[in-house]
Amino acid sequence: MTHHHENEHDPHNHSHQNEHSLSLKNKMDKLLSHWIQHNDDHASNYREWADRAAEEKLTAIAQRLEEAARLTDRITQTFKEAARLL
Repeated sequence: MTHHHENEHDPHNHSHQNEHSLSLKNKMDKLLSHWIQHNDDHASNYREWADRAAEEKLTAIAQRLEEAARLTDRITQTFKEAARLL
């Protein structure tokens, strides 16, 4: 069964789709930028505390905080790759 409009306006295929896509892309750009900065801040904080732990000879804790920072950096790289796709 076909559905026709008298004015030949197809509500499923018009400019609003592009507006929604651009809106989503703009939102994704802002979110990715925020997440990148947020992760950078966290990684820096983890490294700062890793240094403090190392100074107190809490070597195992320092190592794990450094690993958390490296993992956070990897996530940040993934966000940056996603942002480049926009």
